[in-house]
Amino acid sequence: MQVASITVKVNGVVHTVHDVPVNRTLLKLIREDLGLLGTKEGCSAGDCGACTVLLDGNPVNSCLVLAAEADGKEVVTVEGLAQDGQLHPLQQAFIDEGAVQCGFCTPGMLLSAVALLKENPSPSEAEIRQGIAGNLCRCTGYVRIVNAIKKASMTMK
Repeated sequence: MQVASITVKVNGVVHTVHDVPVNRTLLKLIREDLGLLGTKEGCSAGDCGACTVLLDGNPVNSCLVLAAEADGKEVVTVEGLAQDGQLHPLQQAFIDEGAVQCGFCTPGMLLSAVALLKENPSPSEAEIRQGIAGNLCRCTGYVRIVNAIKKASMTMK
């Protein structure tokens, strides 16, 4: 099997990982090689969004991205959202609005919402729902998640 060395900045820290099989996904690199377990593996087919991370600022399903594609790029996982001991406004809004039940979808939801609010700081409910359309939740029915994103959009201005 072919292997490669990959250098990637994850949550502001540069990591070089050697002997990475060329067919290894970014999800596996994040979880198994870097030990960041916040990014979840759901369907492994790009359908559920549990593995969503930001790759150079864009939300991607890390189960569909090869680790080698992240070489020289920047990745943000859910662990990178809080800064200086303070939760990201979206994380706080999810808590305040009760938008977390089992929590499995939450990391992917948060990162999709970060990307949405970066692109559109004042989204409508329909735009929020479109922005998180690639993230499935089996527990909440989305109302509280949408409310949390709306609340965060107002506090982040």
